[in-house]
Order: sequence, then structure tokens, then C-alpha cells
Amino acid sequence: MTRRPWIAATVVLGLVALAVGLVLFQPWRLLTRSVVDEPIPVATAVADTGPAPTGTGTGSAASTTRHTPPVAPAAPRVVGQGRFVDGEHATSGTARVLELADGTTVLRLEGFSTSDGPDVVVWLTDQPAGGDDWHRYDDGRFVLLGDLKATDGNQNYAVPVGTDLSGLTSVVIWCDRFDVAFGSAPIRSA
Repeated sequence: MTRRPWIAATVVLGLVALAVGLVLFQPWRLLTRSVVDEPIPVATAVADTGPAPTGTGTGSAASTTRHTPPVAPAAPRVVGQGRFVDGEHATSGTARVLELADGTTVLRLEGFSTSDGPDVVVWLTDQPAGGDDWHRYDDGRFVLLGDLKATDGNQNYAVPVGTDLSGLTSVVIWCDRFDVAFGSAPIRSA
């Protein structure tokens, strides 16, 4: 019986390569979907209650308390918005940068849809949306807003307090693992 150790070594190396490829590329994610449907964010305006009026009734030292009705949440102001264009993967929906009544800023993705993938994050960047070079988005200034919450739906991402939005011209759905944009949306002033 002739032994062929190179066959066993080839099989082992092939299995190792397959395992590494599966871990890196996670191809099953091309078939997975997830949905989130977050409401439009609002901040409650602070009500000015002022001092409570006081008065005296006949024969008593009664004081009255002023009750302020609750203040309805103020609608967010749209700072910028744009439609997604495809990058490495088909991506659609609208990106809106919203300023809430309390001064905080939120990125909202509406009617959003893209592919699933490993290490997918959401960025604001100074690179223009679209184009043929899907790798350029990390060449300039960008602000990480967090991991992509779902492949589909309506989602909100808080913009870090103190972020200077000037010069940030687009939203990018970025795959950190492979340094490519799944899709991008220009943020034009509303």
C-alpha cells in the first residue's frame, strides 16, 4: 500500500482555507435580512412654568397653583437630506440629518434597504456620494455613527455632541472588513 501524505496535507490546507474564507467573507449574510422601524426622534421642549401666582381668598390665606399643560414635542428641523445610490451593493432609501428641539443632531435613514455583511457601519463623511471609487470614503474626514442596525427599515443614529457638520457632505454605509461602501447618500441642505 502506497501512502500519499501530500493528499492529506492538501485536504487539510483546503479545509483551513475554506474555514478562513467563511469567517472573513461570511457569505451567508448575502441571504440574511433584518428590519428595524424606529419612530422619528423628537425632543420635548422645556415648558416655562414661571412663578405660581398667589392670592388671598376672602377670609383665608389660600394660594393658587398654576398648572402648565404639557408641551407637545417639537418637530425636528431637517438640516440636510439625500437619496442613497448604490455602491458595492444595491442600497436605497433616504438619509436625513435632523436637528432636534434640544439641539442634538440625529441621522435618520428612511425606507432604507441594503445588503447584510460583516462589520457594516454608518458614517458621515466629507467625500462626495456616488462615483466609481467605493474605497475612497475613508481617505478624508469621517464620523462614525455606529454599527448598521438593520438591512431594512427606518433607523436613527445619534450624531456625537460637538460634531462639526460643516464639510460633511454624505452618509456612507461602510464595510470595515473590506473597506468598501455598500451605498452612499449626498446630504444637501434642506
